[in-house]
Amino acid sequence: MEKFISFVKEIGSYILVILLIIFIKNYIVSPIRVNGTSMYPTLQDKDIMLLNKISYRFKDIERFDIVVIDYEDEYLIKRVIGLPGEIIEYKNNTLYVNGKVVEENFDKQDISDFKLQEIGASKIPEDFYFVVGDNRLNSKDSRRIGFISRDQIIGKSHFTIYPFDRFGGKE
Repeated sequence: MEKFISFVKEIGSYILVILLIIFIKNYIVSPIRVNGTSMYPTLQDKDIMLLNKISYRFKDIERFDIVVIDYEDEYLIKRVIGLPGEIIEYKNNTLYVNGKVVEENFDKQDISDFKLQEIGASKIPEDFYFVVGDNRLNSKDSRRIGFISRDQIIGKSHFTIYPFDRFGGKE
């Protein structure tokens, strides 16, 4: 019996560490791989990033956040452009929010003119977001798949951990 208790004490700390790692990965932060070029040039295919699953429990989703979306059992990484209740339009490669110009201060590809009416809406519904990829010509985003519900957003992802030469935060 003494050997058994000693064995349990010895492996108990390892089991605790394993359970802690599983908890952190499932509920707080986990790695996620960029698949495709829809966020180029900000992110590149096969980049590995950290997905912060807990940040939006404490703060609101903000314009230009890079988010991970669960869309039809596929994880998409996109940039939030429009917030609930807003009217979004692109004209001459310029973003308009509620009729006012909003500067996009990050690297991106040009975008064709676009109005929300093209997806059958006059404004973004409550608890929904309008997202696009930075590679505007090659992105499966709200222009094609419609608005993204708050429930579909898994978390924020802005920190690249691999490859090491791209290590660091992305905005």
